[in-house]
Amino acid sequence: MKRRNFFKFGLVAGALSLVKPLKGATLIGQSFEEKANGPIVVSTWIHGMEANKAAWEVLSKGGKAIDAVEKGVRVTENDLTNRSVGIGGRPDRDGHVTLDACIMDERSRCGSVAFLEGIKHPISVARAVMEKTQHVMLVGGGAHKFAVENGFEAAKTPLPEVKKEWQEWKKENKDLFKKPEINHENHDTIGMIAMDVNGDFSGACTTSGWAYKLHGRVGDSPIIGAGLFIDNEVGAATATGLGEAIIRIAGSHTVVELMRHGYSPLEACKEAVNRIIKKHDDLTGLQCCFLAIDKQGNIGSYSVYNGFNYALKTNSEEKMVDAGFNRNW
Repeated sequence: MKRRNFFKFGLVAGALSLVKPLKGATLIGQSFEEKANGPIVVSTWIHGMEANKAAWEVLSKGGKAIDAVEKGVRVTENDLTNRSVGIGGRPDRDGHVTLDACIMDERSRCGSVAFLEGIKHPISVARAVMEKTQHVMLVGGGAHKFAVENGFEAAKTPLPEVKKEWQEWKKENKDLFKKPEINHENHDTIGMIAMDVNGDFSGACTTSGWAYKLHGRVGDSPIIGAGLFIDNEVGAATATGLGEAIIRIAGSHTVVELMRHGYSPLEACKEAVNRIIKKHDDLTGLQCCFLAIDKQGNIGSYSVYNGFNYALKTNSEEKMVDAGFNRNW
């Protein structure tokens, strides 16, 4: 690059760096890009409100984001009325409740469990994998053995009322593998990301997965880079929705990398959603949603269809926020 052009480029880049992301910028529907100072915690869906309160108990006292997100999502895992997370979740097609979870901290350390049965808090097992082993992911029987050996509490699943629902479903769907309904069975995760008072990020994601899925199916939630990704230099992202589609674009990693290259959280989430749309001829039932925070405290989210919202907690506010979306359903 010639010196004159290089100088001109520097002036333009410098000017652009002074432009702040717009607060309240709308991208189809009720889509707002928030900005917060100090500790921040956001999580997917309405059950994120209670989870955020638990996380805030850590963040408000100057605690670390990694402790906050683990404590937060444990609330949802422990909610016996929640049919998409934890031991209250719906089983797979064969009647097994299989749980998936992952966690990631500001140092890019991460842990994950998948296809785990009979353990009350998979997110805490995932953290133990991160802190006590040289591995990132344990699955199935190996994950269960590790959990038992490390003293994690067992739980009997499915719950009686959930088992009854499954038995009724099975009678009506003997040979049918049902695709989930938009914004109904797709409430399949709690993804939580937080920034603590030191500006450090961590995230957690936990689910019982797609209701009545094929036995052995694992979605995006326990996969680092798909359901969750943290880069402390840039920000954090998490995902919810149809995991198979999110995995195809390494969704949460894609969002964070877009933010690295100058996209706002809202713009990055929107671009990730549009990439998913481009890769699918049939969007029936294909709800995918992303939620992100950047290093400056900007927050954004976007989904394929309307109906996705997230819970936000900061020093000054506590509320649900509707995400932007590509299309109505």
